[in-house]
Amino acid sequence: MLRGDGTVTGRRRAGTHLLVVHRAERTGPSRPARVGFVVSRAVGNSVVRHRVVRRLRALAAERLASLAPSTDLVVRANPPAATASSAELAEALDRALARACRADR
Repeated sequence: MLRGDGTVTGRRRAGTHLLVVHRAERTGPSRPARVGFVVSRAVGNSVVRHRVVRRLRALAAERLASLAPSTDLVVRANPPAATASSAELAEALDRALARACRADR
């Protein structure tokens, strides 16, 4: 949960026209990074939404190892994600992750 119970620090958000990544780091015991997905009806019907989630899940799984432990991510798909290619989604996810995981200033 990104709102947290006082153990959440380092919240950051970054987006592209295809998706938005919300990141939060937790203090306390270390645990593996987690990723959640939000795909609203604005993206398309059920078939389209599930296709977008499957593609994003595969892309995020490849990038989980590069995230710091105790990091929570929420990836929210925007309507143009429905017609984007996997390469476009990967590029958008990489750009958003790079900005969201950048050290806080």
